[in-house]
Amino acid sequence: MFPNFLSLVSLYGTYLRRCYTATGLSSQTINIDNETTIHFWGPKETTQNQKPSLVLIHGFGPMAIWQWGQQVKFFSPHFNVYVPDLIFFGDSTTKSPERSEVFQAVSVGKLMETLGVQKYHVVGTSYGGFVAYQMAKMFRERVEKVVIASSGVNLRRRDNEALLKRAKLEKIEELMLPATAEQLRTLMILSANKRFNILPDFFFNDFIHKLYTENRMEKLELLKGLTLGREDTPNISPLQQEVLIVWGDHDQIFPIEMATELKELLGEKARLEVIENTSHVPQIDCSGQFNNIVKKFLSGSS
Repeated sequence: MFPNFLSLVSLYGTYLRRCYTATGLSSQTINIDNETTIHFWGPKETTQNQKPSLVLIHGFGPMAIWQWGQQVKFFSPHFNVYVPDLIFFGDSTTKSPERSEVFQAVSVGKLMETLGVQKYHVVGTSYGGFVAYQMAKMFRERVEKVVIASSGVNLRRRDNEALLKRAKLEKIEELMLPATAEQLRTLMILSANKRFNILPDFFFNDFIHKLYTENRMEKLELLKGLTLGREDTPNISPLQQEVLIVWGDHDQIFPIEMATELKELLGEKARLEVIENTSHVPQIDCSGQFNNIVKKFLSGSS
């Protein structure tokens, strides 16, 4: 593997950290109980003000800093932004044997409580949407508005089977936890509305080494620990909060049909916004439109 000073992934990671710092956020680590430690990017205590609070929850992939760059820059002037690394991503870890998205939600909720943040909006993408949904259920008095982006919360067993068929893989971990350049190339082609066939293997191998090898066994346990997608029918119920569902019309991880169904399952307080010519990561593929849609929703009156 490349040493850090020759690694494009390491260099870009350094750039991202500087971007987050430039918005007024700082890298922080906190013990939320005797077992669990969470790393997050958030406002310095001395700079907190009366702005509303916003929690950005990343998907299953690289740590949070790689997934919310354009959102941190856009939302920081208007919100106190908190960007946690979920358990076993980045420097967040636990001694607990719990591995479900419910446990992730409990942990982020404890983080916000420990920080003294009484109310906040939650935005979750993909796996992070699973966590955001669970947080909205558990912390009804704290979570205000909810944004679920490209997240098949209404996942069925057959949806996982269909995804593996599209990816031409046998196991979900071969897609979500790629160990080879070819597996990561497949994930990126399915996830982003861009062409990745022309990128050389050394780029993907560097990405895997820097961002996918740490806590690999624990992340595999997280995939196996999901409570969603085990049954033949969706295991979700309506939320009491206003919910915005944002989806790319070319999403190949969770097809657009899932978004339409999810809106019906979540009830009258849910609305759907579809971004055209966009795949599974609209916050990256089409960040400007994504940011404006979310800000309008969060800033609007009930």
